[in-house]
Amino acid sequence: MTGRMPVFRGKSPRERICAKELAWGDVSGSLTFENQMNTRHRFELGLVVGLAGMALGSLPAAGNDWPQFRGPNRDGKSAETGIIKSWEQKAPELLWMGEGLGEGYSCPAVAGGRLYTTGNLKDGQGVVAVDAKDGKVLWTTVLTEGAPKHGYEGARSTPTVVGDHLWVTTSNGMIACLTTDGKLVWKKSFDKEWSGKMMSGWGFAESVLVDCNAAVCTPGGPDAMMVALDKDSGKELWKCKVPEYGKNGKPGAGYSSMVISTGAGVKQYVQMTGHGVIGVRAADGKFLWGYDHSVNGVANISCPVVAGDYVFSSSAYGAGAGLVKLEKDGDGVKATEQYFLGADDLQNHHGGMVLVDGNIYCGHKQNGGDLVCLDLKTGKFLWGPIKGLGKGSACVTYVDGHLIFRYQDGLVALVEATPKEFHLQGTFKPKFQEKESWSYPVISGGRLYLREQDKLMCYQL
Repeated sequence: MTGRMPVFRGKSPRERICAKELAWGDVSGSLTFENQMNTRHRFELGLVVGLAGMALGSLPAAGNDWPQFRGPNRDGKSAETGIIKSWEQKAPELLWMGEGLGEGYSCPAVAGGRLYTTGNLKDGQGVVAVDAKDGKVLWTTVLTEGAPKHGYEGARSTPTVVGDHLWVTTSNGMIACLTTDGKLVWKKSFDKEWSGKMMSGWGFAESVLVDCNAAVCTPGGPDAMMVALDKDSGKELWKCKVPEYGKNGKPGAGYSSMVISTGAGVKQYVQMTGHGVIGVRAADGKFLWGYDHSVNGVANISCPVVAGDYVFSSSAYGAGAGLVKLEKDGDGVKATEQYFLGADDLQNHHGGMVLVDGNIYCGHKQNGGDLVCLDLKTGKFLWGPIKGLGKGSACVTYVDGHLIFRYQDGLVALVEATPKEFHLQGTFKPKFQEKESWSYPVISGGRLYLREQDKLMCYQL
């Protein structure tokens, strides 16, 4: 293995984590696909051990917290163990059901014994904090004057919690920072600041990425597709203008939330936008690459999946799914398609995808949840499609060797995460179901949280 290794002496805990990420970016490009994940795991484990016992303060994800959209690593995976391995004889027990969240499809973030989410409240769209013990509302902070109207009314953004602050976007295009006690620190308008634009009319749905000192978001403006702000002050650090690189999709932001990649040895933010999947250099906002084969012109929603030098993406409305490999290209990065799956093979609408041991698990079809498992490297289907167990799309979360799928009609299913065969371990219907159950399952402290509009259900796993 070649590349520069990190120097941590004299740095704060947060700076050490950031330095670790940059150092990983320098070395990852020289590793094989098969070795990258294991090597990074060993590297991160050594760092964690080295920092054990220190007051890490505002570092993301402590213990069993689920502090942002799709969990600690934004990959839809929980590291917890000891869950009930079968629901066939007995469904998970409902511990409590709280209310007061307002209209919305956003998930809860869990940190420090509290849950944070967004909703359309009496006076406008805002943030709600809930006690994790019993579901009682602790505080609400309204961010907009009146509730934005976009169709499928309600908030979409899951708060990102780091230390004693959280960051959120509203569906009418505002990014805000609050304390975990509900005090507004700063807020900015996508439209006023960057001529923000969505690819279509259902409202901004992004959950903010907080990385080191930056809060990164996607206004979708012609000169500012992606923007990095100082997380504490809201001051602009950089903005990224995306050049034309393909004909598919539409201008503006998509409905996805970005993830971090170190593909080709460069730390970058990977996002599914209106025109396609893009990579933007984290250090300075330079556009690196774009890929438009897997997108459509209506709504690009599911988060890309990153694995070493590879990025997998999928959307519906007749699009499909594709894998690209990231490689050095001068001082930049190029993305080369490895394979493409047409709409008849795989189109993930808005239930998301998880990568477990090199295999992708997700739902297939527009407004559908036919379950599939495919090998990420080859695109070969290992099982499926299995006809949807419930109706509509299937949101997916992984925990302890199992997949929890939540269907649009509310049905929740437990499936073993194995490429050998499809193995259903039981289903149950939650106590309350109102509209489209599009909020992803959230797992924290051995509990399963299911948001359903104004209500929040807590089940024992």
